[in-house]
Amino acid sequence: MNEPPHYRDDGRGVPRERTPEELLRIIFDYTAKISGERSLRSVLLLMADMGRDMIVADRCTVWLIDHAKQELFTMIAHGASEIRLPLGSGFVGHSIASGESLLIEDAYADPRHHPESDLRTGYRTKAVVTVPFVGNDGTIIGAYQAVNKLTPQAAFTPRDLEQLKLAAAYAGKSLESVILQEEIESTQREIIFAMGQIGESRSKETGNHVKRVAEYSAVLALGLGLSADEAELLRMVSPMHDIGKVAIPDAVLLKPGKLTPAEFEQMKQHTEVGYQLLRSSGRALLKTAAIVAYQHHEKWNGTGYPRGLKEEEIHLYGRITAVADVFDALGSERIYKKAWELERILGLFREERGKHFDPRIVDVFFEQLPALIEIRNRYRDGDNGDSE
Repeated sequence: MNEPPHYRDDGRGVPRERTPEELLRIIFDYTAKISGERSLRSVLLLMADMGRDMIVADRCTVWLIDHAKQELFTMIAHGASEIRLPLGSGFVGHSIASGESLLIEDAYADPRHHPESDLRTGYRTKAVVTVPFVGNDGTIIGAYQAVNKLTPQAAFTPRDLEQLKLAAAYAGKSLESVILQEEIESTQREIIFAMGQIGESRSKETGNHVKRVAEYSAVLALGLGLSADEAELLRMVSPMHDIGKVAIPDAVLLKPGKLTPAEFEQMKQHTEVGYQLLRSSGRALLKTAAIVAYQHHEKWNGTGYPRGLKEEEIHLYGRITAVADVFDALGSERIYKKAWELERILGLFREERGKHFDPRIVDVFFEQLPALIEIRNRYRDGDNGDSE
């Protein structure tokens, strides 16, 4: 038997049961990791690993209920991609519907077994233990399911069932918290994007402008070496960069010709307005959006507005959004100008490297230009964003 690295053996390469001390260490280690995670997928994976390691199973899966589709689904299943089952089917469906835990020695001898997953994956299910778990209000929200015991007896025991119940008691509370947080952040993303579109629509821009700036910003962030989480954060907040335009008079915002010095001073106020609209929020997402709204017109050489910040004084997110916004603005037709051709835009970025723009971001801009062009083509003005 090839023992997975997460199991202790008996000295002969055979997996053995956990000692009480080992169980406590597993629980402490995993609960500490889970408490620091905000991603539902990451939490589900850690929970599956915890259940598997606790009872020496080959695989463990955390199932959730999709009420809208009347299905059970798992985003994480060891050895498999996402699996969906009709609500109420299989051992897990029975446990969730009845609230009962199950201890099965031979899955194929039980009529409740749902063999389609085995047929699809080529895996052979034998021993199964399934435990439903509840949220804070006592409602069942999902189930733990462990498959195939790896110790010599090859069957789960009542002790395994109790241990998985312990993991399930923690899982329900943790998952509900993460799901709620993801729902809050999803709502925030929708609100931020909608508000960004409001700001742009007042100046007769299309919703695709904020989509493009969001995507450009994420590509540039990744190209700079930022983490996927930071790139996603910037993708979410960058649509708010011009939200302050809601306070600019139409006579200035929609003027087809060159602005007078006094009108330009009015236009510049949109950075202050956007910052004041967003800065008081207690949410990290909106606080970050406030920074982008405030600083995306600052320039690397200190000649930008509203504060004349210079170089590293400007937040990296503001510097990235500045490049993304100018690239899109120059390539788009607006009420006061025609769209620039690509070569003219690239010439400006070369000229403004180290002046308007952070030179490092300009270098990444040119490195990532094919990806940026692909985004521009995908979200062309007049399209719904689905074109290729």
